[in-house]
Amino acid sequence: MSDSTASELAGVLTPKGFKLLNELWRSGEYASADTLALAERLRGQGYAPPIVNSVLTQLKLRTQAAAKFGPFVEQMLFTDAGLQQATSLQVAAHHARRFARAGVDEVIDLGSGLGADSLAIAGLDIAVTAVEIDETTAAATTINLMPFPHASVEVADAMQWVTDHPAAEGTARGYWLDPARRETLSSGTVRIFDPEAFSPPLSFVEELADAGYPLGVKLGPALAHNVIPDTAEAQWVSLHGSVVEAVLWFNLAQRSDIRRAALVIDASGAAELTSSTNFGSSPQVPVTGIAGATGYLYEPNGAVIRSGLVTDLMVERFMNDDPTNAAAGRQLDEHIAYFCSDVYQETPFATGYRIIEVLPYKIKTLRGYVKEHNVTRLDIKKRGVDVSPEELRRTLMQGRNTKKPASGEHLTLVLTRVGDARYAMVVQPI
Repeated sequence: MSDSTASELAGVLTPKGFKLLNELWRSGEYASADTLALAERLRGQGYAPPIVNSVLTQLKLRTQAAAKFGPFVEQMLFTDAGLQQATSLQVAAHHARRFARAGVDEVIDLGSGLGADSLAIAGLDIAVTAVEIDETTAAATTINLMPFPHASVEVADAMQWVTDHPAAEGTARGYWLDPARRETLSSGTVRIFDPEAFSPPLSFVEELADAGYPLGVKLGPALAHNVIPDTAEAQWVSLHGSVVEAVLWFNLAQRSDIRRAALVIDASGAAELTSSTNFGSSPQVPVTGIAGATGYLYEPNGAVIRSGLVTDLMVERFMNDDPTNAAAGRQLDEHIAYFCSDVYQETPFATGYRIIEVLPYKIKTLRGYVKEHNVTRLDIKKRGVDVSPEELRRTLMQGRNTKKPASGEHLTLVLTRVGDARYAMVVQPI
């Protein structure tokens, strides 16, 4: 944690600063206040500048955190980096229920960050110890977990803590890990993709799993299938349309009949698509080429794609378990996730579009279509085509009156590759 972040947090770690923060938050004054004017007023009331700066920073972060933490933000502290990496409570609740079902007495949250998962676990009356190596982050986590007497925070290296604190005899312990997957350089932070370069590394996770502990480890959505241990259940999680994580579950925290899963969480609730088969073992479905681009086009949720469950989705939800039924489900290209069907099927696992027309991917053709149909608003989606949607939109809309979108047509283009050919499908969102 940088010195600037530590100093920004220091003011609200004092009783006076924390009280002021909560008073301003509950009053709702910050939401409509001029920040500079509020700062001047607080300093005029005798609050030291470090406290004022710290309080205003926390008010800003709490406002941003409300989407992830809901009403819990009223008693929480944040850091900017910690908030960006924190698990949403909607997702953390699913993690916590795994440990409840596993019947553990305690969970050790290694690399706890601001304590989102610890908070969810403690909320199920499971004892939890949040282990965090950064002192400033740990200080914020201590505040965040104050409502739970059975939650504690320790400043330590995750691997060293495990060595120094074996489970008490007769205690069923579980582990939750969120390894650091970024490296700090002079130019900023960069993402790490090698699982053995994570902190702690994936091999350490496997050692804990081999010892029999129920555990889960949160990893990035881009996790390669070939690094996933054979003994793990892999679950990709999508929250409100964005894939936020891949989690590997082991032992009593995993489900014995599931190898890979896509959990989709949105405003309507949660839905899950699962498979007991290994990666690369999904059913074969008809591949028709561009001739099959009729009826309805479906774009699977990113969690379905990441988990390799596209054709499983097609067979189970569209084809009535008949993988030869091309009318009910067909791919245009086996390497592209889009698929088509003659009938519309509503599903939380894919977004559907009605196919209006199929055009060759040629700039002249597309510009002519945009002009002919008086398009003033253009949305572009793509898979398998190396093009920037933003740049293409500017090219196609050049000279169009985009300042008055209501005066013309709203067009959605889906760009895709079929074999070596590229196409633009004109679609209507459903």
